[in-house]
Amino acid sequence: MVTVSDDEPRIAAWDRRVDWWLTGLAVVFLAAYAWEVLDTSLGADDRAALEVVITVTWVVFGIDYLVRLALARQRLRYVRRHLLELAVLLLPMFRPLRALRVFTAIGVLNRQLRDDARGRVAIYVAGTVALISFVASLAVLDAERAAPDATLTTFGEAIWWTITTLSTVGYGDRYPVTTEGRFVAAALMVAGIALLGVVTASIASWFVENLRQAGQQVEKAVEVEADRTDAQLSEVLDELRRVSARLDALERDRRPS
Repeated sequence: MVTVSDDEPRIAAWDRRVDWWLTGLAVVFLAAYAWEVLDTSLGADDRAALEVVITVTWVVFGIDYLVRLALARQRLRYVRRHLLELAVLLLPMFRPLRALRVFTAIGVLNRQLRDDARGRVAIYVAGTVALISFVASLAVLDAERAAPDATLTTFGEAIWWTITTLSTVGYGDRYPVTTEGRFVAAALMVAGIALLGVVTASIASWFVENLRQAGQQVEKAVEVEADRTDAQLSEVLDELRRVSARLDALERDRRPS
């Protein structure tokens, strides 16, 4: 399997330099966005200040993407491999889809989470589910709250809808009515299917690994028992040779001179 450092060493070097900075910036981004969405008592000046923070960090994420693209050896292949990241950066330029900016933080935080997990799938899946749930709840609430006939008007309702959608249950008691909310729903459905696939694959891998270990233990036990049997047979054969030698000696003694 080709790693990022082998395939794109310049991008890997850039990651090592900026990942922690971008992770901190993503946390600031989410905090500012959550404050703007959840605190309905904010004044116009406060909202404008938070909007500046959100926009600036979103632009920084865009610059990070452009730097990665410039460092890539094969830029067209890099774009094909990061189509979702490109879409998340471009779609918020359309005003009806501005809330999708919040998903730009997922890519940055997900890179750091994946690197820290180092194969610990349970930690990675739990962290990803929590992050996606929080981000999607904020995005859909921001999109739906002021819409006519909206069924998602509080953060609690948004969380409930996110959980039922991400788990692919979909009760249908809450649903988005705006275009932006439906974009969030579509992304969440895909994420739910992907996460279920990861969980299923992890469980299957766990069973296969345990069966392999059990088979190796059985093979080892069979080999030990076979070695023990061979040793015992060798001892019996040696004893038979000694007995045969003694019988031959007795037979020679009994013969007349």
